[in-house]
Amino acid sequence: MQIVLISGLSGSGKSIAIAVLADIGYYCVDNLPLALLPTLIEYLAREGQTRVAIAIDARSGASLAQLPQIAENLRAEGADLRVVFLEAKTLTLVKRFSETRRRHPLSSDTVSLQEAIQLEREMLADVAPLAHRIDTSDLSASALRLWIKDLVGQDRSRITLLFQSFGFKHGIPLDADLVFDVRCLPNPHYVAELRPLTGCDQPVKDYIEASADAMALLADIRGFVENWLPCFIRDHRAYLTVAIGCTGGQHRSVYFAETLAVAFRAREQVLVRHRELAT
Repeated sequence: MQIVLISGLSGSGKSIAIAVLADIGYYCVDNLPLALLPTLIEYLAREGQTRVAIAIDARSGASLAQLPQIAENLRAEGADLRVVFLEAKTLTLVKRFSETRRRHPLSSDTVSLQEAIQLEREMLADVAPLAHRIDTSDLSASALRLWIKDLVGQDRSRITLLFQSFGFKHGIPLDADLVFDVRCLPNPHYVAELRPLTGCDQPVKDYIEASADAMALLADIRGFVENWLPCFIRDHRAYLTVAIGCTGGQHRSVYFAETLAVAFRAREQVLVRHRELAT
């Protein structure tokens, strides 16, 4: 059985993720108390379900502490289990709740929205390390849908390398495992004919590749990832997110992410995300 557990902060996109999985054929259950998970999986297995997605949030309370053991038991029984954790910056979550006029599930007359968000972070603090994390702060709903589809399509028996470009002026991605800064390199933004382009366009590639410093930094980052990837694999990591940042996330970081993806794709599972180019 393929099982996807969706967890994370309220307002971070769990409903979108569950809807995507339902659309591609998963049997979906939203807001299941974690204590009922083993019983539900056993029942669905008897019913012949082979792909199941379940959303679990902070309302499971103290039972969240059981998740590591439950996950280990499911995998020992042969389940292909993936855990996805969605998160976002506090200011982003406040804005989303304000725009939708929804009430945070942990807020009350005595607990403000920001206090509820912080409380939820604390309650879910032990869940995030078990999961592949996705920072949805700067993602549109359509981009998140694409990312979820890509994620569940990967072979779980092998590590997935995820190269992500971003702009430092919009903040460092919360889901990054490794972060590299390429802002020291010549910036195509200051070349008028290159400014409207991105790091995927050939003129920008030519501009960056003409810089000896850029090529040296690219080789260093590639070498670092190559040298340390076996260590992450030995640690039984399912995903490794390598974030490359420039100022605006349009040119240099995009080029680096795309080029590194090509370099590793021949021997590893690779995904590429461009946070600031997401629509």
